[in-house]
Amino acid sequence: MTVENEKKEKYLLISDEDTEKLTYPAFAPTWDLTERQEPYKEFKFRDRGLDADPKLKNLFPSNDLESNSIKIEELTPKFGTIIHGIQLSKLSDAAKNDLALYVAQKGVVIFRDQDFASQGPDFVEQYGEYYGPLHSHPTSGAPRGHPNIHLVYKDKYTKASSGSYLKQHITTMTWHSDVSYELQPLGLTFLGILDGPTVGGDTAFADTQEAYDRLSPDFQKILEGLTAVHSGFEQAETARLGNGHVRREPVAHEHPVVRTHPVTKKKSIYVNPQFTRYIKGFKKEESDAILNFLYNFIATGVDIQTRAKWEKDTVVVWDNRRACHSALFDWDTEEKTIK
Repeated sequence: MTVENEKKEKYLLISDEDTEKLTYPAFAPTWDLTERQEPYKEFKFRDRGLDADPKLKNLFPSNDLESNSIKIEELTPKFGTIIHGIQLSKLSDAAKNDLALYVAQKGVVIFRDQDFASQGPDFVEQYGEYYGPLHSHPTSGAPRGHPNIHLVYKDKYTKASSGSYLKQHITTMTWHSDVSYELQPLGLTFLGILDGPTVGGDTAFADTQEAYDRLSPDFQKILEGLTAVHSGFEQAETARLGNGHVRREPVAHEHPVVRTHPVTKKKSIYVNPQFTRYIKGFKKEESDAILNFLYNFIATGVDIQTRAKWEKDTVVVWDNRRACHSALFDWDTEEKTIK
């Protein structure tokens, strides 16, 4: 990734040359070097899925389903769906509520032929605010003036793709639930593609709800009594070492190893190797044994996973309380990807 300072040295930017190559330059990642934010405090939150129609009639009108104007393609029996024929930007509030419930039920939902990118950052930010307070990532780039939009910008030269990272590792897989170290971690995530390679750069997802259900009842009981510490300090240090900007000082918080979803009331495993550090009250070897077992189960359990293939104008919506994910940096061509 190429970065440079403006004359006023206020912003960290990708180069003008790289910006000109973007299909949607309004979303070009920037880092405001003067920006400083306070750690998040607890806030009241009501999941929109609690206000949904249990039969999802607002999201899936029966006449549209009967006329085949909406096509539903199940990726697996329990986890992951592709939707054609629904324009997210046109949904009523009632349909948005249904969407929250539907994503909780499916874990991951892929929408094709969306117009989010052409609507611009203002629209995207306002749309997200319907579902609750937005999260400003502590280290990532964002469109200028829109710190609550998290941009993922990669090219073949960045360390997470085919560059220095793969000189030291055999895979770029980094399973995680977004910013699980926050006091109140994320619920819904909307991720749309702005630019990317024709083939490659998929996102893999694992169903931690199904993972919990696969465990023996006795082991489930053991996990339900445990609390794990999640930390953002290492992520902040990585950004600093790479000459990046940290807009908010890192935090660490405790979360139950097993969470109950506020809408579906289903239980899921809530640990991940990116941000979970240890189980509270356990000795290191004890904590490592349990966490590594769970990490390995989720990472290698192909029968609890699905994969989102990115196409032009795709938007993927997932529930971080159920789905963990990893980007795949598997292309060696010149294309950049920005999501």
